[in-house]
Amino acid sequence: MRSVVAIVLIAACAHSTWAAGINNAKSALQPIAAACKPVYLTLDTGHMAVAPLMGDVLNKHQVKVTFFAANERTQVGDGSLGAHWAPWWKARAAEGHEFASHTWDHVYWRGDVPAAPGAQAQFKMRPSAGPLEGKDFNWTAKQYCEELGKPSKRLEEMTGKKPLPLFRAPAGKTSPALLAAAKSCGYEHVGWSPAGFLGDELASEKYPNDFLLKKALRDVRSGDILVAHLGIWSRKDPWAPKVLEPLITGLQARGFCFQTLREHPQYRAWIDAQAGSAPAKPSK
Repeated sequence: MRSVVAIVLIAACAHSTWAAGINNAKSALQPIAAACKPVYLTLDTGHMAVAPLMGDVLNKHQVKVTFFAANERTQVGDGSLGAHWAPWWKARAAEGHEFASHTWDHVYWRGDVPAAPGAQAQFKMRPSAGPLEGKDFNWTAKQYCEELGKPSKRLEEMTGKKPLPLFRAPAGKTSPALLAAAKSCGYEHVGWSPAGFLGDELASEKYPNDFLLKKALRDVRSGDILVAHLGIWSRKDPWAPKVLEPLITGLQARGFCFQTLREHPQYRAWIDAQAGSAPAKPSK
């Protein structure tokens, strides 16, 4: 009787070992999943009317983005960084998104002010939001740094999350001197890739949503930084959410994944170096 039991046990073990070997062999034959191709979706503030829908789409597809925020005029409530929108920003922080500065009053660089050798750099600036909208000023590096710091401070107050030490100049307009001034107080500039311009600022009559979607799906490549907005006043057929969701699912179907700028190889070292350090003081 014992010998019969032993034979049954041996046979069972042999079958188990054989089955495991077959499974291991099958696993070895399975192709190793290729790493995803990262893209970096960034969203600048705007009139905010589409922001709730955009937040829902991002959360539905578990896509993390980097928001560049300015206190712009909105269709609903106060400014985009005002009390009305504070719960919306806090919810985005809880979902794992990142934040950065877009200047407080959405201030455009218009040129460097000619200066004598050794003199302090100054810049021609024009806010497109806030009480000084449309007026021209000459700012020092210190004044520009203060403008960059205000959105970061406000975002941290609303969300409890420290924004990244990055900024985007409105329209991406800068000069080497302006970039040096921003860097002196702890801010690195982020533009976007040529194919990453998603076109939501363009006239919808000439650039309809289906055209913009097809172009992005055709042209975006791994490593690209993409840019769109939380609502554009001039666009009659809103880009979001009509393009946003099919863009996300279309890129994901092509093997892309979405990451924040905290993970971007060009900015990761800068972010790590600034972490925990007090903002640098620009020269007077």
